[in-house]
Amino acid sequence: MGDAVAFLLGWGAGWWLLWRLPVPPPAPEAGRPAVSVVIPARDEEASLPRLLGSLRPQLRAGDEVIVVDDHSGDATASVARAEGATVVAAPELPSGWVGKCWACHTGATRTVNPVIAFLDADTSIEPGGLDRLLADHSRSGGLYSVQPWHDVHRPHERLAALFNLVALMGTGAFTPLRPRRAVGGFGPCMVTTAVDYRASGGHAGVRSTVLDDLALAARYRAAGLPVALRAGRGTIRFRMYPHGIAQVVEGFSKNFAAAAASVRPVTVVLISAWMAALSAPFVLAVGDPALAAACYLAVAGQLVVHLRRIGGFGWITASAYLVPLAFFLAVFVRSLWLTFARRRVRWKGREVPSARRGA
Repeated sequence: MGDAVAFLLGWGAGWWLLWRLPVPPPAPEAGRPAVSVVIPARDEEASLPRLLGSLRPQLRAGDEVIVVDDHSGDATASVARAEGATVVAAPELPSGWVGKCWACHTGATRTVNPVIAFLDADTSIEPGGLDRLLADHSRSGGLYSVQPWHDVHRPHERLAALFNLVALMGTGAFTPLRPRRAVGGFGPCMVTTAVDYRASGGHAGVRSTVLDDLALAARYRAAGLPVALRAGRGTIRFRMYPHGIAQVVEGFSKNFAAAAASVRPVTVVLISAWMAALSAPFVLAVGDPALAAACYLAVAGQLVVHLRRIGGFGWITASAYLVPLAFFLAVFVRSLWLTFARRRVRWKGREVPSARRGA
């Protein structure tokens, strides 16, 4: 009886943490302010055509797209120019700066419009999505950040499922309580006015952290500016780490443990209880097979619902979730070691100090 109650509490925590996932609503017919889209890009020749092609039909008079070439070793710059973007070469990386923060800062200094949208190169905008992002930002103000819907094409990409769910849960923004002080943001898509960006200190204020989204959101709140978080289904999507399992491991190892350290304690407890519920079928399999089977079906059903809202992971990922769970735990342990023991992580050919969070 005790095992069943403990499972139900953890399983319920999973529903509580993702009770709602609001998405940007349809944009009104009225005009919108001109936007400067800043895209930091390092070795992104394969990703940029998709993003720039999705943006092109949605741009209006006065809009600009700036691709910051962050010392790429491939044809990033020429591909961006061919797609009609303005290309800015990032100067040599200064001491104390992380590459993405430097690229975003460099791009922001070149913008001319009142609104800035920072987009990762592996994202793409759904038809009408740019207007929805800008209209919803105009209602929220401050920093507006959206977690893109996750495209999944190859089997190894399914291993990102739990990382995506935990990232959303960790913000504390999607419970029934609608908390005012959710934690963090989503780096692939951030929208702000240029005035608010300067008031928060921008990327210069978080220059030394790989967690630019989390640290930047903290800077906005410290400046008295709101932070609004949304899910991206129907508006913006991305394909994370398409080049193999090694890229998945490196990508999530670089910042997941440090991000977890910034989550509110009550949210950590709820996520831990949910992870324990996910592990229950394995733990109970020997002593109580019937309960283990019931727990497995309950978790798989919950994951079918959750994963459908965040990406194209499908029922196969939900039904075989013990594999993504084992992968998640292994990579999280690796991230803990790199972040707090070795104190350096590696991403896109650069070694980055991981202990400084810059918030």
